Amino acid sequence: MYKCVIIDDESHAIEGLERYINSIPDLELVKSYMDPIDALREISESDPVDIIFLDVDMPKITGIELSRHIRGKTNKLIFTTAHTKYGYDAFEAEADAYLLKPYSLAKFAATISKLFPKRMAAEEPLLMETPKEKSDFFFVKSKEDNLKLIRISFADVIAVESKLNYVMIHTTKRKVLAYISLREISAILEEYPGFVRFQRSFIISQNHIEFIDGNMIKMNNGITITVGEYYRKHFTAFVSEKLIKAGRKN
Repeated sequence: MYKCVIIDDESHAIEGLERYINSIPDLELVKSYMDPIDALREISESDPVDIIFLDVDMPKITGIELSRHIRGKTNKLIFTTAHTKYGYDAFEAEADAYLLKPYSLAKFAATISKLFPKRMAAEEPLLMETPKEKSDFFFVKSKEDNLKLIRISFADVIAVESKLNYVMIHTTKRKVLAYISLREISAILEEYPGFVRFQRSFIISQNHIEFIDGNMIKMNNGITITVGEYYRKHFTAFVSEKLIKAGRKN
């Protein structure tokens, strides 16, 4: 059993990583820290662990700085960050792996298996099968409902709209403002078919498109989206694939 520690200043990032750790039998979460100073103090005085998952961009002290003090307290150090610019710093800090947020369960499992190839070999078939066991819903914390966990069915999602540090999830039943980035929820929606992105600020369900007029998409809840320049090629291919074309008459 590999003992793990998480250090990340974002609660939703910790919750996601905890789910991933719990899905792999050989991993055991010892403790999670949101404050890097607390982590530095306690880890320095504790027994070594097998894996530390360490966010890079944190207040007070960065993950790179923190790693210099706690590297000797873990067998494997894995940086988790949404920023690619820290790749060289992670190398300099002697990190064993670098997970770029948002990362899937399959990517997480593959990273663990690579770091512990012999011990994890027996678990490999299970790790490969886990992503296929898809649920038809997910939970998000609603900002407007005192952070209640709101259950949302994938099939009910019409569109997800970026709102700076939040996203507005438009469903067939309601709208939910959730504290999660568009990139993070995109990784969740990738596990369920039918979601596409033709504009920087929106992810939409193709099952809820009402009509398309040139580069404008009208959803069945009234939302209209203009296709972004960057996504034109992908959008054109999508329309071409879905369009029923009349056959030639002989």
